[in-house]
Amino acid sequence: MFKKVLVANRGEIAIRVMRACRELGISTVGVYSEADKNALFAKYADEAYLIGPAPSSQSYLNMAAILAVSKNTGSDAIHPGYGFLSENPSFAKCCEEEGPIFIGPPSHVIAEMGNKIRARHLMMKAGVPVVPGTKDAVDDVDEAKVFAENIGYPVIIKASAGGGGIGMKVAHCREELVTTFGSTRQMAGSAFGDSSVFIEKYLEEPRHIEIQILADSYGNTIYLSDRECSIQRRHQKLIEEAPSPIMTPELRVQMGEAAVKVAKAIGYVNAGTVEFLYSRGDFYFLEVNTRLQVEHGITEMVTGIDIVKEQLRIAWGEKIDFLQEDICINGHAIECRINAEDPLNDFAPSPGKIRGYRSAGGPGVRVDSGVHTGYTISPYYDSMISKLCVWERTRDLAIARMERALYEYVVVGVKTNIPFHKAVMRNPDFRSGDITTAFIEDNKILESVEEIVKSEAEKGDTLASAIEAKDKKVAAITAAVYAYVSMAQKMQR
Repeated sequence: MFKKVLVANRGEIAIRVMRACRELGISTVGVYSEADKNALFAKYADEAYLIGPAPSSQSYLNMAAILAVSKNTGSDAIHPGYGFLSENPSFAKCCEEEGPIFIGPPSHVIAEMGNKIRARHLMMKAGVPVVPGTKDAVDDVDEAKVFAENIGYPVIIKASAGGGGIGMKVAHCREELVTTFGSTRQMAGSAFGDSSVFIEKYLEEPRHIEIQILADSYGNTIYLSDRECSIQRRHQKLIEEAPSPIMTPELRVQMGEAAVKVAKAIGYVNAGTVEFLYSRGDFYFLEVNTRLQVEHGITEMVTGIDIVKEQLRIAWGEKIDFLQEDICINGHAIECRINAEDPLNDFAPSPGKIRGYRSAGGPGVRVDSGVHTGYTISPYYDSMISKLCVWERTRDLAIARMERALYEYVVVGVKTNIPFHKAVMRNPDFRSGDITTAFIEDNKILESVEEIVKSEAEKGDTLASAIEAKDKKVAAITAAVYAYVSMAQKMQR
């Protein structure tokens, strides 16, 4: 097994990978930006090194700096986590050519799946169902209008090189298509250096379902579990659960086997996720995430398989030591992404210093986090505070446990989306499993969030309110003492 692994990431995912390494007896190397010099992950690593200023382009995306640290520390492998360099084929290629080992799929697979048009072609060739759409990139708005009118509105415009929900816009009519086509191309060019876009039919009542896969270098590929990821804002996930509420044993086999077919068609190795859209009884290939997913933890909770450890073993050259028939889904798990953002202000980021922090705990609760009291949420990076996951025997019990965990979760000093998660857990449609990717809009969920925020502020009966009130009381006493001392000094003069 590897002796030393460099973790080319930050925050909770860096700690998550380091935990797996520590349990396997592997030494870890952390890299950090100037903004993260006091971050928990930098202290958790066995050794850690500064790689540049706060902007990610000068630090966490600085391939030369990261490879230099790897070489100087004698690291055997690099784990990229998710985001940053995790789906950068050039970085994976550098590792393949110069070392160390890249813990992820081959660089050519990342490149092929990173181009959504190329990926669609490969899936069609492999016989995997894809959403009806343009075969190639569309460069002209008139061409886009003709296609949209032939296939029927609504349609969705997607960046070919996109990811994470960036570069995706829905058009419900010709006028919207005309106004969004150019802006989507511009956004794609700015975000990914590739302005090409394609158009797909926007499915009615779509659900976002994904299948976690593992594949080794010996041709063994298995699927672990399905996840429901339909609760989203701006095409970015906020709540995930495993398994999906609509999943049947028959549908799981169909989608799981389709995911394995995808993996084998592209020569996939290591952990990955095949994402599908499900609409009215049919499912369609969406994309392959060639990395560890944010939500991998809930699959671990229902299967008992440590996905990060499997990544390390596969990258070391070991075979997967269990069969498809060995996979058993036990109970139900839910993940809420706790972000420093204001759901009542279009989920705008809320950077700042955390003055009070208490994470949830107790039976069946898992919190993957990299923050603490006194930690500053940086405006330079994603606003995620933690991933709050719960497990129970049934979905109803898991929802009840999540409600309890959200009540316990205290973050003072920055706005968070905890009230949003509370509102979703209480929503009748969510409780019944009747959800789509338009859940937030269809259920007017933000009105419920506003009611929760107002109610908790008026009653002051939450743990967060109690800490906030105590914090304000201490501040008031400090201010009063300061004023008294100042007045006394003036009188003496």
